[in-house]
Amino acid sequence: MTDSTELWIKRFLTHLHSERRLSVHTGSAYAHDLAEFNTWRSQHALEHWHHIDNQHIRQFAAAEHRRGIAPRSIQRRLSTLRSFFNYLMRESQLKSNPALAVRAPKAARRLPTTLDADQMTQLLTFRADAELDKRDKAIMELFYSSGLRLSELAGLNLSDVDLADRTVRVLGKGSKTRLLPIGRYALTALQEWLQERSLLVKGEQDAVFISQQGKRLTPRAIQLRVAARAKQQGLGQHVHPHMFRHSFASHLLESSQDLRGVQELLGHANISTTQVYTHLDFQHLAKVYDATHPRSRRKA
Repeated sequence: MTDSTELWIKRFLTHLHSERRLSVHTGSAYAHDLAEFNTWRSQHALEHWHHIDNQHIRQFAAAEHRRGIAPRSIQRRLSTLRSFFNYLMRESQLKSNPALAVRAPKAARRLPTTLDADQMTQLLTFRADAELDKRDKAIMELFYSSGLRLSELAGLNLSDVDLADRTVRVLGKGSKTRLLPIGRYALTALQEWLQERSLLVKGEQDAVFISQQGKRLTPRAIQLRVAARAKQQGLGQHVHPHMFRHSFASHLLESSQDLRGVQELLGHANISTTQVYTHLDFQHLAKVYDATHPRSRRKA
């Protein structure tokens, strides 16, 4: 590749750092993706950016797939190339973006990891005598009761919780607000925690969940508390906050079959996002079938 072509890569990476203010980690990912494309480009004697067309990008994506690169990684590399070629267009080095219409192979949909009802009961059944035990129980009961995201729970303020109405107001993705019910177990746990919280709070702190120092509990601190509690309760697997949300949705859908209702409670913009839980429900039914039906192949 010519010096001038290398120079445009360096200029683009500088643009990411200085103009777009991307993190060092993200910039490194862009640099790695462009390096991979350059390796492929050099093998095909494409000396200048204007020599590259849509078919070349398709060939690159196919070559990456053949050598075992995951579809998600290929998607990221194509996204990097689209951004880079847009930059070259802005700088009058290209007239069109050759990567625009190219799509990576579809990634296999990962099914969410959930806890079944018995595991959830095991996790949530513990004595809450000390103040931090009461806080942990309130956190986890609210996660499971209302299907909150980690950021939503960490950002809760006292004004967001209406104990009399048994509802909680959360600010979700896209700054969309939704009002959610609080189940009776979560309500009891919250009431007990808020009594303890009044002894820890300092100043004008409005956060529902605070540390022993009276500061808002960080998302990372909540993750650590959930993982530690799961280990203490003998679950034998790593438990993270989003598993409560997945379990909430899966258990609701299994009982109600109301996909639209679950979509509203989760705050999903598109129902296709919620439909992943129908796959979990089918998995559950398939296991029941395999275990009980007299004509099940596994049973036979």
